[in-house]
Amino acid sequence: MINKIIKFRANPFWISHKVLLKIASISTKLARILYENKNKSPVNKWREINGDQTLSLNYYLDKNSVVLDVGGYEGQWSSDIYSKYCCSIYIFEPVKAYHEAIAKRFEQNPDIRVYPFGLLDKTATLKISIDNNSSSFFTLGHPKQEADVKKASDFFKENSINTVDLMKINIEGSEYPLLEHLIAADLIKNIKNLQIQFHSFVPEAEERMKNIQKKLSLSHHITYQYPFVWENWERN
Repeated sequence: MINKIIKFRANPFWISHKVLLKIASISTKLARILYENKNKSPVNKWREINGDQTLSLNYYLDKNSVVLDVGGYEGQWSSDIYSKYCCSIYIFEPVKAYHEAIAKRFEQNPDIRVYPFGLLDKTATLKISIDNNSSSFFTLGHPKQEADVKKASDFFKENSINTVDLMKINIEGSEYPLLEHLIAADLIKNIKNLQIQFHSFVPEAEERMKNIQKKLSLSHHITYQYPFVWENWERN
Protein backbone atom coordinates (compact mmCIF):
# COMPACT_ATOMS: atom_id res chain seq x y z
CA MET A 1 0.00 0.00 0.00
CA ILE A 2 2.88 2.38 0.92
CA ASN A 3 4.60 1.54 -2.37
CA LYS A 4 1.41 2.44 -4.31
CA ILE A 5 1.12 5.76 -2.48
CA ILE A 6 4.77 6.55 -3.17
CA LYS A 7 4.30 5.61 -6.83
CA PHE A 8 1.21 7.80 -7.15
CA ARG A 9 3.03 10.75 -5.51
CA ALA A 10 6.02 10.24 -7.75
CA ASN A 11 3.81 10.20 -10.86
CA PRO A 12 0.54 12.10 -10.31
CA PHE A 13 -0.53 11.41 -13.93
CA TRP A 14 -0.30 7.61 -13.62
CA ILE A 15 -3.99 6.97 -12.88
CA SER A 16 -5.33 9.59 -15.27
CA HIS A 17 -3.14 8.17 -18.05
CA LYS A 18 -4.64 4.69 -17.60
CA VAL A 19 -8.15 6.15 -17.52
CA LEU A 20 -7.49 8.07 -20.71
CA LEU A 21 -6.23 4.93 -22.43
CA LYS A 22 -9.38 3.09 -21.35
CA ILE A 23 -11.60 5.92 -22.59
CA ALA A 24 -9.73 5.98 -25.90
CA SER A 25 -10.23 2.22 -26.29
CA ILE A 26 -13.97 2.48 -25.55
CA SER A 27 -14.31 5.46 -27.89
CA THR A 28 -12.60 3.53 -30.69
CA LYS A 29 -14.93 0.56 -30.24
CA LEU A 30 -17.98 2.82 -30.09
CA ALA A 31 -16.90 4.67 -33.22
CA ARG A 32 -16.46 1.36 -35.04
CA ILE A 33 -19.91 0.15 -33.92
CA LEU A 34 -21.53 3.44 -35.01
CA TYR A 35 -19.73 3.30 -38.37
CA GLU A 36 -20.76 -0.30 -38.98
CA ASN A 37 -24.34 0.44 -37.96
CA LYS A 38 -24.46 3.52 -40.20
CA ASN A 39 -23.26 1.48 -43.16
CA LYS A 40 -25.57 -1.49 -42.67
CA SER A 41 -28.37 -1.75 -45.17
CA PRO A 42 -31.91 -1.04 -43.94
CA VAL A 43 -32.76 -4.67 -44.73
CA ASN A 44 -30.03 -5.95 -42.39
CA LYS A 45 -31.07 -3.51 -39.67
CA TRP A 46 -34.68 -4.71 -40.01
CA ARG A 47 -33.58 -8.34 -39.76
CA GLU A 48 -31.38 -7.64 -36.73
CA ILE A 49 -34.39 -6.44 -34.74
CA ASN A 50 -36.55 -9.24 -36.17
CA GLY A 51 -38.88 -6.56 -37.51
CA ASP A 52 -41.34 -8.98 -39.11
CA GLN A 53 -42.17 -10.35 -35.66
CA THR A 54 -41.79 -7.14 -33.65
CA LEU A 55 -42.47 -3.73 -35.20
CA SER A 56 -44.64 -5.16 -37.96
CA LEU A 57 -47.07 -6.65 -35.44
CA ASN A 58 -46.93 -4.31 -32.43
CA TYR A 59 -49.93 -1.97 -32.45
CA TYR A 60 -52.67 -0.85 -30.09
CA LEU A 61 -55.42 -3.04 -31.52
CA ASP A 62 -58.30 -5.04 -30.07
CA LYS A 63 -61.29 -7.08 -31.23
CA ASN A 64 -63.06 -3.92 -32.41
CA SER A 65 -60.19 -2.79 -34.65
CA VAL A 66 -60.38 -2.76 -38.46
CA VAL A 67 -57.27 -3.84 -40.36
CA LEU A 68 -56.65 -3.78 -44.13
CA ASP A 69 -54.00 -6.10 -45.54
CA VAL A 70 -53.29 -4.79 -49.04
CA GLY A 71 -51.15 -7.40 -50.75
CA GLY A 72 -52.06 -10.53 -48.81
CA TYR A 73 -49.89 -13.09 -50.67
CA GLU A 74 -50.12 -16.12 -48.32
CA GLY A 75 -51.92 -14.34 -45.50
CA GLN A 76 -49.24 -14.89 -42.87
CA TRP A 77 -49.14 -11.28 -41.65
CA SER A 78 -52.92 -11.26 -41.26
CA SER A 79 -52.76 -14.57 -39.42
CA ASP A 80 -50.18 -13.16 -36.99
CA ILE A 81 -52.19 -9.98 -36.46
CA TYR A 82 -55.39 -11.93 -35.84
CA SER A 83 -53.71 -14.28 -33.37
CA LYS A 84 -52.66 -11.23 -31.28
CA TYR A 85 -55.75 -9.04 -31.51
CA CYS A 86 -58.72 -11.06 -32.89
CA CYS A 87 -59.74 -8.02 -34.97
CA SER A 88 -61.64 -7.62 -38.23
CA ILE A 89 -59.34 -7.99 -41.24
CA TYR A 90 -59.88 -7.29 -44.93
CA ILE A 91 -57.33 -9.00 -47.19
CA PHE A 92 -56.80 -7.93 -50.81
CA GLU A 93 -54.99 -10.27 -53.20
CA PRO A 94 -55.39 -9.94 -56.99
CA VAL A 95 -53.38 -13.04 -58.02
CA LYS A 96 -55.92 -15.81 -58.46
CA ALA A 97 -53.90 -18.70 -57.01
CA TYR A 98 -52.80 -16.71 -53.98
CA HIS A 99 -56.32 -15.43 -53.36
CA GLU A 100 -57.76 -18.94 -53.49
CA ALA A 101 -55.15 -20.21 -51.04
CA ILE A 102 -55.81 -17.37 -48.58
CA ALA A 103 -59.58 -17.76 -48.90
CA LYS A 104 -59.27 -21.45 -48.07
CA ARG A 105 -56.91 -20.73 -45.17
CA PHE A 106 -59.43 -18.43 -43.49
CA GLU A 107 -62.70 -19.94 -44.69
CA GLN A 108 -63.71 -20.84 -41.12
CA ASN A 109 -62.97 -17.39 -39.76
CA PRO A 110 -65.81 -14.87 -40.28
CA ASP A 111 -63.62 -12.03 -38.96
CA ILE A 112 -61.30 -12.27 -41.96
CA ARG A 113 -62.67 -11.31 -45.38
CA VAL A 114 -60.60 -12.12 -48.46
CA TYR A 115 -61.12 -10.23 -51.73
CA PRO A 116 -59.94 -11.34 -55.22
CA PHE A 117 -58.69 -7.92 -56.24
CA GLY A 118 -56.18 -5.28 -55.24
CA LEU A 119 -56.83 -1.75 -54.06
CA LEU A 120 -55.62 0.99 -56.37
CA ASP A 121 -56.52 4.43 -57.70
CA LYS A 122 -58.93 3.00 -60.26
CA THR A 123 -61.15 0.03 -61.02
CA ALA A 124 -59.71 -2.02 -63.88
CA THR A 125 -58.38 -5.34 -65.10
CA LEU A 126 -54.61 -5.22 -65.53
CA LYS A 127 -51.72 -7.55 -66.38
CA ILE A 128 -49.66 -8.66 -63.40
CA SER A 129 -46.26 -10.42 -63.47
CA ILE A 130 -46.37 -13.54 -61.30
CA ASP A 131 -43.32 -13.86 -59.07
CA ASN A 132 -44.39 -15.18 -55.65
CA ASN A 133 -44.36 -12.35 -53.08
CA SER A 134 -42.79 -10.04 -55.68
CA SER A 135 -45.71 -10.23 -58.13
CA SER A 136 -46.19 -6.79 -59.60
CA PHE A 137 -48.00 -4.69 -62.17
CA PHE A 138 -44.68 -2.96 -62.86
CA THR A 139 -42.02 -5.68 -63.33
CA LEU A 140 -41.15 -7.58 -66.51
CA GLY A 141 -39.65 -10.96 -67.30
CA HIS A 142 -42.22 -13.16 -65.57
CA PRO A 143 -45.41 -14.88 -66.71
CA LYS A 144 -48.37 -12.53 -66.72
CA GLN A 145 -52.04 -12.99 -66.01
CA GLU A 146 -55.03 -10.73 -65.73
CA ALA A 147 -55.83 -9.36 -62.30
CA ASP A 148 -58.55 -7.07 -61.02
CA VAL A 149 -58.07 -3.88 -59.01
CA LYS A 150 -60.69 -1.71 -57.38
CA LYS A 151 -60.66 2.01 -56.68
CA ALA A 152 -59.95 2.33 -52.96
CA SER A 153 -62.35 5.21 -52.37
CA ASP A 154 -65.19 3.18 -53.93
CA PHE A 155 -64.41 0.19 -51.73
CA PHE A 156 -64.38 2.35 -48.59
CA LYS A 157 -67.73 3.87 -49.52
CA GLU A 158 -69.42 0.61 -50.56
CA ASN A 159 -68.36 -1.09 -47.33
CA SER A 160 -69.03 1.90 -45.05
CA ILE A 161 -65.43 1.94 -43.83
CA ASN A 162 -64.97 5.22 -41.97
CA THR A 163 -62.05 4.32 -39.72
CA VAL A 164 -59.12 2.00 -40.37
CA ASP A 165 -56.92 1.20 -37.38
CA LEU A 166 -54.11 -0.29 -39.43
CA MET A 167 -53.50 -0.51 -43.18
CA LYS A 168 -50.57 -2.59 -44.36
CA ILE A 169 -49.48 -1.85 -47.94
CA ASN A 170 -47.04 -4.17 -49.70
CA ILE A 171 -47.96 -4.19 -53.37
CA GLU A 172 -44.69 -4.06 -55.30
CA GLY A 173 -44.79 -0.57 -56.77
CA SER A 174 -48.54 0.02 -56.71
CA GLU A 175 -48.18 1.70 -53.31
CA TYR A 176 -47.43 4.98 -55.11
CA PRO A 177 -50.70 5.41 -57.04
CA LEU A 178 -52.68 3.95 -54.12
CA LEU A 179 -51.25 6.35 -51.54
CA GLU A 180 -51.52 9.30 -53.90
CA HIS A 181 -55.19 8.40 -54.39
CA LEU A 182 -55.87 8.03 -50.66
CA ILE A 183 -54.31 11.45 -50.05
CA ALA A 184 -56.15 13.13 -52.94
CA ALA A 185 -59.47 11.60 -51.86
CA ASP A 186 -58.87 12.83 -48.29
CA LEU A 187 -59.23 9.26 -46.99
CA ILE A 188 -55.78 9.29 -45.44
CA LYS A 189 -57.11 11.05 -42.34
CA ASN A 190 -59.37 8.04 -41.67
CA ILE A 191 -56.39 5.68 -41.32
CA LYS A 192 -54.76 5.55 -37.89
CA ASN A 193 -51.67 3.58 -38.91
CA LEU A 194 -50.10 3.06 -42.33
CA GLN A 195 -47.50 0.31 -42.56
CA ILE A 196 -45.86 0.81 -45.95
CA GLN A 197 -43.21 -0.92 -48.00
CA PHE A 198 -41.97 1.42 -50.71
CA HIS A 199 -40.19 -0.10 -53.72
CA SER A 200 -37.29 1.48 -55.58
CA PHE A 201 -37.73 -0.10 -59.04
CA VAL A 202 -40.62 2.19 -60.02
CA PRO A 203 -39.67 5.21 -62.19
CA GLU A 204 -38.97 8.29 -60.04
CA ALA A 205 -39.54 6.13 -56.95
CA GLU A 206 -37.53 8.24 -54.50
CA GLU A 207 -39.07 11.52 -55.66
CA ARG A 208 -42.60 10.10 -55.45
CA MET A 209 -41.87 8.56 -52.06
CA LYS A 210 -40.60 11.86 -50.64
CA ASN A 211 -43.61 13.70 -52.01
CA ILE A 212 -45.98 11.17 -50.41
CA GLN A 213 -44.08 11.35 -47.12
CA LYS A 214 -44.27 15.14 -47.16
CA LYS A 215 -48.04 15.01 -47.56
CA LEU A 216 -48.40 12.24 -44.98
CA SER A 217 -46.53 14.38 -42.46
CA LEU A 218 -49.44 16.84 -42.47
CA SER A 219 -51.71 14.29 -40.79
CA HIS A 220 -49.38 11.55 -39.53
CA HIS A 221 -45.95 11.07 -37.99
CA ILE A 222 -43.28 8.39 -38.37
CA THR A 223 -43.05 5.74 -35.64
CA TYR A 224 -40.36 3.66 -37.38
CA GLN A 225 -38.61 3.89 -40.72
CA TYR A 226 -36.31 1.54 -42.63
CA PRO A 227 -36.09 3.10 -46.11
CA PHE A 228 -37.47 0.89 -48.89
CA VAL A 229 -38.04 -1.88 -46.35
CA TRP A 230 -40.83 -0.91 -43.92
CA GLU A 231 -42.04 2.25 -42.30
CA ASN A 232 -45.08 3.17 -40.22
CA TRP A 233 -47.04 6.40 -40.11
CA GLU A 234 -49.35 7.02 -37.16
CA ARG A 235 -52.14 9.58 -37.27
CA ASN A 236 -51.49 12.70 -35.19
